[in-house]
Amino acid sequence: MDTLKQVLTRLQADGSALGHFNISDLVMLKAVVASAVQIGAPVIVGASEGEREFVGVSQLAALVASLREEFDRPIFLNADHTHSLAKVVQAAKAGFDEIVIDFSALPLEQNAARTKEAVEAIKAINPAILAEGEIGDIGTGSEIHENLPSAAGRLTTAEEARQFVNATGIDVLAPAVGNAHGMVESMVQGNTRKRLDINRIAQIKKATGVFLTLHGGSGTDENDFREAIGAGINIIHISTELRVAWRRSLEASLSSRPNEVVPYKILRPVLDSVADVVGSRLRLFEGKRARRSDLAAGEVA
Repeated sequence: MDTLKQVLTRLQADGSALGHFNISDLVMLKAVVASAVQIGAPVIVGASEGEREFVGVSQLAALVASLREEFDRPIFLNADHTHSLAKVVQAAKAGFDEIVIDFSALPLEQNAARTKEAVEAIKAINPAILAEGEIGDIGTGSEIHENLPSAAGRLTTAEEARQFVNATGIDVLAPAVGNAHGMVESMVQGNTRKRLDINRIAQIKKATGVFLTLHGGSGTDENDFREAIGAGINIIHISTELRVAWRRSLEASLSSRPNEVVPYKILRPVLDSVADVVGSRLRLFEGKRARRSDLAAGEVA
């Protein structure tokens, strides 16, 4: 089966992006995999430090490996937002396919030095693991916020990106280009959307030549997603949208079944709701490949 690097290279040539979905439990994991298998798209499962602590690092790696083997599909695993060398090494030894090294809160030079150290540790364990670094400010917490952080003066420049990539040896860069973790209530309601700096993405891509990740994708304008992929974004993270679907569907399921005590009966609608969100995003991220498929179907019809 293809490696994560091979899949990203193919998707980039095809004008598509890889969907990355954070999970916190087995229901969300099964929803992500079910949608990817149904659509026939590769997918990357993400887990932050908190999510990994809740599920279990080795347990999550074993679950994803078993699902990959069962469905014979490109299902990858990412250690999202990892803030210490010890946890980087833990994820690498557990068999994760990608690790996000996040020292972005530090000044750029310190961020670069700590990231380089982590990259070297990862590659010493398994050179095939992709190492991702982050610069700029995209906020914290995949939650519903009163206000998202102001991006003014905090966006990544192409020159910063070039220097950071050269200094660290990362395979993937996560820049700040108008994206932000979490959503505000108006985004949950669908009344407002995040907007991305597409020209900045293109400049960073040209300056670095590495794969680019868009963190904090929940609540982003759909056309901006399409343009961002065209400008060089290779991986798109979705988390808050899944959490909202999980919470709302669980509340509805409990309310409609006040006497039900069987967990899998209560949780079935939750799985379906999360899978619907994943499916809609995977179809959107297919980009040119999806548009060519639609055109071909129209010609046949």
